[in-house]
Amino acid sequence: MALRSLTCIIVAYECRYRAPYYNKHYHPPQRLPRVLSSFSLFSTTGNFLCSPMEKYLSGTNKSRNKELVSQLQRYGVIHSEKVSEVMETIDRGLFVPEGTAAYVDSPMPIGHNATISAPHMHAMCLDLLHDKLQPGMHALDVGSGTGYLTACFALMVGREGRVVGIEHIPELVTWSIENIKKSAAAPFLEAASLSIHDGDGRQGWPDAAPYDAIHVGAAAPEIPKALIEQLKPGGRLVIPVGTFFQDLQVIDKKEDGSISIRTETSVRYVPLTSREEQLRG
Repeated sequence: MALRSLTCIIVAYECRYRAPYYNKHYHPPQRLPRVLSSFSLFSTTGNFLCSPMEKYLSGTNKSRNKELVSQLQRYGVIHSEKVSEVMETIDRGLFVPEGTAAYVDSPMPIGHNATISAPHMHAMCLDLLHDKLQPGMHALDVGSGTGYLTACFALMVGREGRVVGIEHIPELVTWSIENIKKSAAAPFLEAASLSIHDGDGRQGWPDAAPYDAIHVGAAAPEIPKALIEQLKPGGRLVIPVGTFFQDLQVIDKKEDGSISIRTETSVRYVPLTSREEQLRG
């Protein structure tokens, strides 16, 4: 089969996303490192089932996490030194199920029909939101899962900032708080500048609004009005939008309240839906 006809379907941040190699918005790296490209593929359900080769990263958890981030940086996935620093500081191994291959560029299931995304997706979102995650800013993470990206947001905005994670699976809310307590973001949780809540992310979290940065980890048929309303003028929202065909959209709110929308890449996510619908699968 010719490369141009291949379609890559990957399970990502509490979602499944699809990126056709031939799509004009998708630009894979010219060459991937072994840790990024070495996994076997087998599919019976429409998703890739990845078997990562963790053997390419050896040493302690800290050194393996650092090497993973270094490879993402070397191969052009991470563009910001601050993003690299934060991803090195927040140990991914604390946010995945015990016994799983934490330090490879692959998504993995976390239960409840949810997944934690591959590190390159975390890096992409952090890069897209970098300018809106400066010290003192406010950020909202919709579909916060195990808490990894939310913890990264907290380090980006610092103690003087405010980060809210919202997740509608209560078990994941509890687990994510436990994970954060073990991580470098624990002081932010203790200081209440970082919090995780059980709720419907489609409605945002008005109590801490407006937000400079909002990230959404599931596809909405249209951009939720509540999230636009809770976005601060000058702020940015990153969200997958669509039903079967979807785009990762970057929405910027101008100072006059108007918005601009651009497409970052074509994607395939599970729907932004209710708790009951997600658990039904």
